[in-house]
Amino acid sequence: MCLFSILSFLACSVNASDLHLKGELTQGSLIRGLVPEGSKVWLNDAPLKISPEGYFAFGFGRDAKLTHQLKWLDNQGTEHSQPLELQARTYDIQKIEGIPGKYVSPPKEVSERIKLDNQQVGKARTLNAERSDFYQDFIWPAAGPISGVYGSQRVFNGIPKRPHFGVDVAAATGTPVYAPANGIVTLFVPDMYYSGGTMIIDHGHGVSSTFLHLSKGHVPAGTTVKQGELVAEIGATGRATGSHLDWRINWFKERLDPALLVPKR
Repeated sequence: MCLFSILSFLACSVNASDLHLKGELTQGSLIRGLVPEGSKVWLNDAPLKISPEGYFAFGFGRDAKLTHQLKWLDNQGTEHSQPLELQARTYDIQKIEGIPGKYVSPPKEVSERIKLDNQQVGKARTLNAERSDFYQDFIWPAAGPISGVYGSQRVFNGIPKRPHFGVDVAAATGTPVYAPANGIVTLFVPDMYYSGGTMIIDHGHGVSSTFLHLSKGHVPAGTTVKQGELVAEIGATGRATGSHLDWRINWFKERLDPALLVPKR
């Protein structure tokens, strides 16, 4: 068996290279895997989608429990199992008092608009396409300093708000946004209530990138894009306090940390 370190990048093989995994064993991480053709894999007894070439993916949310079980059946019919122990993370929590109520909760008259926005995003993130672009080494989609990190949270007037599930790249409006990996654009809406210009790129098997607060989109939904291709421009649309890109990674409904997929800045 290959013993996985909870502190380091996971890149090892099990049983004569039958199983390869890459990613960090920590909350918020996307794990990519490769098994021989004809194998099957389960995470916590739930079957994982495997491409014809043997690629698969799974992820752990911000507050995921720390102990999990990975099982796989190789193409010789032998079953294997391996416990996965995640590293717990601490997040930046800010408590702010005296905020006027109109800035804490949206007005009731926009509730239907917000509901429609959420439905469109949710539908785009339910795709389970055969693409295995997620196995690529991702690149940063935009240049600029990091102004916001995954998992941080604000408490306004004693009320915890939704945690921040992306990484923010601060840059001027019009700064290019590039595809971090191959994929297909499944959604582009120029003006959602919270997120403004919003684009989703599907990388296969439930893995997707979401770009928020865009000033412009260069590719419509249905477009296949290559890593490094210009897809949008940074903006300050929606409920943004300044011009920046909010980049998010999902594995279906699990919200993951994009910063774990790219070189550290």
